[in-house]
Amino acid sequence: ASPDMPLGEIMDSLKLDKTQTRIYIDKSERVLKLYANNQLLKTYPVVLGGNPVDDKLQQGDNCTPEGKFAIRDLYPHKSWDKFIWVNYPTEASYVKHNDAKKQGRINHNAEIGGEIGIHGVPEGKDEWIDNNEDWTAGCISLKNEHIREIFASVQTGTQIEIVQ
Repeated sequence: ASPDMPLGEIMDSLKLDKTQTRIYIDKSERVLKLYANNQLLKTYPVVLGGNPVDDKLQQGDNCTPEGKFAIRDLYPHKSWDKFIWVNYPTEASYVKHNDAKKQGRINHNAEIGGEIGIHGVPEGKDEWIDNNEDWTAGCISLKNEHIREIFASVQTGTQIEIVQ
């Protein structure tokens, strides 16, 4: 399949549906890869939180969380076109958060945060993706055309893996 082919056409040609997809995000490569049955369907450029390197440990650290997650919900968003809500924090997220407190790496009063998602950009701001501008508070952001393709190809419960 051509990388320029719309994701829906790729999935139709391979007779795939939403139940077979999963999302893989590589923070260091700044890409979101959509797979179905271990077959790479399409790769998209992404930007991240203001601190694109570190794992999220607390609310306000501008980090994108790492680990295994799932889609909690999907809905249209007035500012960022579409929002794919990630089920952060997970049990593993709380373990990392609490360990960081015990080690004194974050304040013992720190909150873990939430509302992490995969979403588009404000209308007309696709260049933020082209320019690698890490503008979110920890979410993963794509061009609106790309978030629409992904949004139509995943569902609640779709697995997400985020790595450094």
